[in-house]
Amino acid sequence: MKKIAFIGAGSFGFTRTLVRDILTFDAFKDAVIALMDVDEERLGYITRAVEKIVKAGNYGARVISTRNRKEALEGADGVLCTILNGDVDIWRYDIEIPKEYGVDINVGDTRGPAGIFRALRTIPVMLDICRDIEACCPGATFLNYTNPMAMLCRAMQSQFPALRISGLCHSVQGTAEMLARWIGADYSDISFTCAGINHQAFYLDYRWKGRDAYPRIREALKDPRVYNEELVRNEMFLLLDYYPTESSGHNSEYNAWFRKRPDLIEKFCIHGTGWNPGVYAYILNEYQNRKGTWRNDIENWLNNPNVDLKRGHEYAAYIFNAVFGDKSLYKFNGNVLNNGLIDNLPQGACVEVPVLASSHGLEAVKIGKLPDQLAALVHTSSICEELAVEASLQGDPRKVCQAIAFDPLSSAVLGIQEIKEMTAKMFRQNKDYLPQFSSLSVD
Repeated sequence: MKKIAFIGAGSFGFTRTLVRDILTFDAFKDAVIALMDVDEERLGYITRAVEKIVKAGNYGARVISTRNRKEALEGADGVLCTILNGDVDIWRYDIEIPKEYGVDINVGDTRGPAGIFRALRTIPVMLDICRDIEACCPGATFLNYTNPMAMLCRAMQSQFPALRISGLCHSVQGTAEMLARWIGADYSDISFTCAGINHQAFYLDYRWKGRDAYPRIREALKDPRVYNEELVRNEMFLLLDYYPTESSGHNSEYNAWFRKRPDLIEKFCIHGTGWNPGVYAYILNEYQNRKGTWRNDIENWLNNPNVDLKRGHEYAAYIFNAVFGDKSLYKFNGNVLNNGLIDNLPQGACVEVPVLASSHGLEAVKIGKLPDQLAALVHTSSICEELAVEASLQGDPRKVCQAIAFDPLSSAVLGIQEIKEMTAKMFRQNKDYLPQFSSLSVD
């Protein structure tokens, strides 16, 4: 009987989906599903949801519900993390303070000033989780879904090299499916190699039935409906020749091209037809709107007699199955340390590359060099992430300021003194969540 622990299980959508996927594998039909969250109300809701899935599938799985992290982790074979350190009333200022200084942010969970301060709040908690895994289940496969992905994985993997840790994001397979739809291809006929860093990876090779599909993608972009679906990403592709992962809204934050002037925001970040073209504070607004409705949404799901038990495309269940289930080989894109995997990105930084999951564990695939135009863009983001992680691990607020100073969007909009002032204000706002800093001065 296998045990799989969910840390931050109150993330209702993620946990419900991942449990559904896990239980579809024969090796896990009678697994122990350990649900842990610090929020008692959310934990109660997800416990009811998982029990509903178990009953609907007539599975033999057993559900444990606890607010004790070590209890959930004890003896686990697999661990999934979907935590958020601080409610919307905490992280809203990651978006709102930069806006006061002219830095217009769409999501803010990955990099830039918002992503960096989310990392600073979250890294101490993630390191605590790793300490508990080291004590309770050192051989477990630990898969992280919490953002900012690259910075969190970099901190954990560098401090706990003996643990089996990788970070997962659904943008890789999601974008690959989108491109297949654009060219009228069955996704089962698509193959690709994707590499870079989280949310800023590129399809170095994208094939349909073994043939280069990039000419077909370029042809598809001549259709205004396709071009308008992802304005930012399509412009990036036409410039860089390789298609980026993650939405236009996200990507608009990671460079200096789309959000530094109101006219550019109006042209590229407002009117796209995709799910997230780039409007200011998109995710913040979504969370604020849900604050009054999330309980009703969950109750509606719980009261619906129908339960979708079809396996989805998230990587986690397939990885667990490959490592400690039926042990078949599975290839996915994961976040790992750059130990000779991508030659022209910082060594030791966190990169997103193909990884092979098997009974031997997780083995990353060497990519070599990124094309120079991609390396020029990605290297800057990677260095900023390195500075931010070092800042957290060393308790050095000056490195936080330096990381933000080299952020492409912040540096396109602000001067040095403005960056210092903005960073100092964000430190003051977050002081109760930054135990690793004895000083908050950026001077």
